[in-house]
Amino acid sequence: MKFALLSLLLFGSLSTTGSAADQHADNYNLWLNYVGDHPLFGSPWGLHLEVQNRLSDWGDDWQQLLVRPGINYAISPTLSVSAGWAYVKTFPYGDLPVAHEFDEHRAWEQVLYKAKFLGLEWQHRVRLEQRWIEELDKEGTTTNWRGENRFRYLLRTNIPLSSDKKTYLALWNEVFLNFGGNILKNHFDQNRAFIGIGRQFSADTRLEVGFMEQTIQRRGGDKWENNHTPSIWLTSKLPFGKP
Repeated sequence: MKFALLSLLLFGSLSTTGSAADQHADNYNLWLNYVGDHPLFGSPWGLHLEVQNRLSDWGDDWQQLLVRPGINYAISPTLSVSAGWAYVKTFPYGDLPVAHEFDEHRAWEQVLYKAKFLGLEWQHRVRLEQRWIEELDKEGTTTNWRGENRFRYLLRTNIPLSSDKKTYLALWNEVFLNFGGNILKNHFDQNRAFIGIGRQFSADTRLEVGFMEQTIQRRGGDKWENNHTPSIWLTSKLPFGKP
């Protein structure tokens, strides 16, 4: 656990570095998200359903749309594995916009492990992504689908704020690292740090409202985004079907 915490601090500091000649953009976005992990018929299998509406300029325009379905399997109450597909559409946004909107397809696999430490439950999530990113020419015509690989590590905990533990402080940080032959200048991809207030409405449903600081190093290596992002997360574990 100490190693994980030190790693997060290290990568968090790396995410804000860059030479004086680099271009830096401060953007103000809004993310509206639904994440569902629904057990199927009382079995260890489950369905993952996720939609993220990522909006730019405080919500006035599109930043990205992400749709991410998948399948979960619970090995134990503290360990689960998942795999699935994702579709992402990225739009021109912010102070360093891309020339054209473009699509991306991903396969993803992950392991989620929960452990107790300092009286709190900590979630460790490791995710691998195989990405196919659309490349376009100046006229907006597709010329290639670039293959990339990405590693992600998320550390999360909740700190109770009420005696019934239904209201809590949500804290998490996620580091993204690119790897593979197509990666030349941005092995560090991005870091996301979140703080917010959560409320457990039922055994299956909770809502979290907070602020996410997202730091991105663009593919060329010399452009950085600092995305200041209020975020709303609705999550559900409602079972599908009776056992």
